[in-house]
Amino acid sequence: MVKQSYFTILSQRQLTSAMYEMVLEGDTSALAAPGQFVNLKLEGFYLRRPISVCTYDSKTMTLLYKVVGKGTAYMATLPAGTKLDILTGLGNGYDTSLSGDRPILCGGGAGVPPMYELAKVLIAEGKHPAVLLGFNTKEEIFYEEEFKALGADVYVATADGSYGTKGFVTHLLDLVKGYTYSYSCGPEPMLKAVYDATNTSGQFSFEERMGCGFGACMGCSCKTKYGNKRICKDGPVLAKEEIIW
Repeated sequence: MVKQSYFTILSQRQLTSAMYEMVLEGDTSALAAPGQFVNLKLEGFYLRRPISVCTYDSKTMTLLYKVVGKGTAYMATLPAGTKLDILTGLGNGYDTSLSGDRPILCGGGAGVPPMYELAKVLIAEGKHPAVLLGFNTKEEIFYEEEFKALGADVYVATADGSYGTKGFVTHLLDLVKGYTYSYSCGPEPMLKAVYDATNTSGQFSFEERMGCGFGACMGCSCKTKYGNKRICKDGPVLAKEEIIW
């Protein structure tokens, strides 16, 4: 169920040189699963900005976003008290019923945020997730301690070797024994690498440029083994068995 409503910014903080955390208060009743996203309307910009939901409760939601253009740069300047027109309940999210007891959660860069709510839900269900985080450098790392505070096993890789394991998320797979399922979010090359390297089923969240964000414009369609799907409405999460690379 997609819902349009106004949220009020409670706080903003800068996590790294490019990543920001925004906490908003409003009607979160349309949020139903980790991995869903919202679409923000920003004053002076024609298209809404799709942002994945990091975590939420009955009154608030937290968004982590990377400043990559004029829209997100404008978002970073908004003070507490600002009201934003937001569409919530977008996308299908992750299905935790398939995870088994020991799932792995693979997040790369801006794909890390939805892994946080997913880890929270899995732990609440009595499961024992291992969180694998990939960044380019030590300076780009965020939310490592927040994942640890949930009780998850956390492993970090940096491409330049400045922190944790040198390499990519897939270089962390050997550190987790007996995983039962995989969840991933990040750039497509990372998703393909996880797809090839994992020996279980899994779910992959895809990033795609969107026009409307709720399935009307068909601008984010992709081919799957079961026909064309819209990333904004039928995704962004796709099952491993249906993906065509």
